[in-house]
Amino acid sequence: MNQQPEIVRVEGLKKTFRSGHAELVVFENLSFQVRKGEMLAIVGESGAGKSTLLHILGALDAPSAGDIYCAQTRLGTLSGSAAADFRNRQIGFVWQAHYLLPEFTAAENVAMPLLLRGTPQKQAQSSALDWLKEVGLSERGHHRAGELSGGEQQRVALARALITGPQLLMADEPTGDLDAHTADAVFNLIARLHREHRLTSLIVTHNLGFARRCDRVLRLERGSAVELLPAELPA
Repeated sequence: MNQQPEIVRVEGLKKTFRSGHAELVVFENLSFQVRKGEMLAIVGESGAGKSTLLHILGALDAPSAGDIYCAQTRLGTLSGSAAADFRNRQIGFVWQAHYLLPEFTAAENVAMPLLLRGTPQKQAQSSALDWLKEVGLSERGHHRAGELSGGEQQRVALARALITGPQLLMADEPTGDLDAHTADAVFNLIARLHREHRLTSLIVTHNLGFARRCDRVLRLERGSAVELLPAELPA
């Protein structure tokens, strides 16, 4: 059993959206915790709220009710600028779409979070090249992002997410746009970096094979969450 301290705690989370006069309830009284060093898979049917949950945990969206504590910070108390600073310092995001700037090189894309922090350009560029080596792209740093394959682009996105040394990695379907072989290689890379850099990782995925390789599974269904052990997932 993981005896590490909690790094994420969700208490009574409610999230609703309005559509005309109707109210769509995504979550109702959702509560769970994640301990430091865990790799948590978040699974569920399309429309279950997996991406919405990740946005709330990453201070990209606000809950309708409830408390969220992430990396010793109560997210509901943050102003817009404080939330942006929290994201930049504490969380690395990887999305299904890589969101790289195609006209910039791989190294320039990876360096961008450091430059936004005010890190000197030479230092940021050096760190970016180190991270590209870490993800197996040491020879691709000076290639424009648009010249890279899908798997390479996702590796660049992963390096960009981790260059600031975040406590948490949040990945929303990071292999969803990749073929099976490339997806497996990217997930293996995520798992290795998770271990070697002692991250806490929250991974939204439809791939139950990948979910089984995580420490725990959170399955979203009908506005609530069920916690599972990986072995309890269907084959």
